[in-house]
Amino acid sequence: MNTNRGISSHGNANTISNNAVGNHARVIATPPAERVGAQVASSVAPTDPNTWDIGIVTILSEELRSLCDELKLERHKEPGGLYFYRGEHTTPDSTVRIVATQTQSQGQRSTMAALENLRRHYTPRLWALVGVGGGIHDEHARIGNVIVSTEVVYYENRKINPLGDVRRRGEHRQAPAQVVHAVNAFFTEHGTPARMHGQPASQSSQGYEVYPGLIGSGEAVVADRDSDIRRYLAHYNEKVLAVDMEAGGLSQYWQENSVHAETNPGWIVIRGVSDNADEEKGHAHHELAARNAAHVLRLLLPFLC
Repeated sequence: MNTNRGISSHGNANTISNNAVGNHARVIATPPAERVGAQVASSVAPTDPNTWDIGIVTILSEELRSLCDELKLERHKEPGGLYFYRGEHTTPDSTVRIVATQTQSQGQRSTMAALENLRRHYTPRLWALVGVGGGIHDEHARIGNVIVSTEVVYYENRKINPLGDVRRRGEHRQAPAQVVHAVNAFFTEHGTPARMHGQPASQSSQGYEVYPGLIGSGEAVVADRDSDIRRYLAHYNEKVLAVDMEAGGLSQYWQENSVHAETNPGWIVIRGVSDNADEEKGHAHHELAARNAAHVLRLLLPFLC
């Protein structure tokens, strides 16, 4: 007896799947899993090797170096010449795939360009801005402490009236609900503030504290305790704990990408306090603040992913 698959055959006593012609010929409906080249059905979807969980933007070399040390990231050069730093981190529930990059310069515009590079090459499910910032709260934002933020106040929009009357118009954006829930769970387990032990490789062996709070973001390097920016932010919301020059770009990029068909990643800002945004502002504590921020990101990974 002849058996043929996927063709029509004329003759006597043929057995052909799906189509048969001839005397005593019959049709065999072969189950999909038995067909040549067919995939066996499974309740577990295969892991996409191109899926990346977190895309991190840094500004300073100290920030990126701290992340590479903390998360064991390795350098990777894309064909177009862009450098990224990639790795995997295992949590109790999953293996998190991480990719980080560094902006070309400070500021909102360079941050948005870095986010676009991450999106085009890796499409991460979460964006994180990790590094240093200036503290503007004497109790909570001491040097070495870390601020975890899911809310950003962009303070640059303003109206300039005659006689030097300047009216600032802040924009306030909040991260998606799932990120806010993850951060809330972190502080529920670790306390508010979360008290951490000092990092062995840092400039200080003292512990530090982690607070949830708002970030004020604009284009200015604030180095004046009496700055009108500090006064405005304190009046806008007393929970603004630190300032930077990039978080506004992150929240704006997220807002404008919310119209895309694909899922829009969540976002989070983690700032280690390196100065008090006053006359003593400098680079002395960048390494300490960057290492503490990277350490807090690692502790947050089980909650975020």
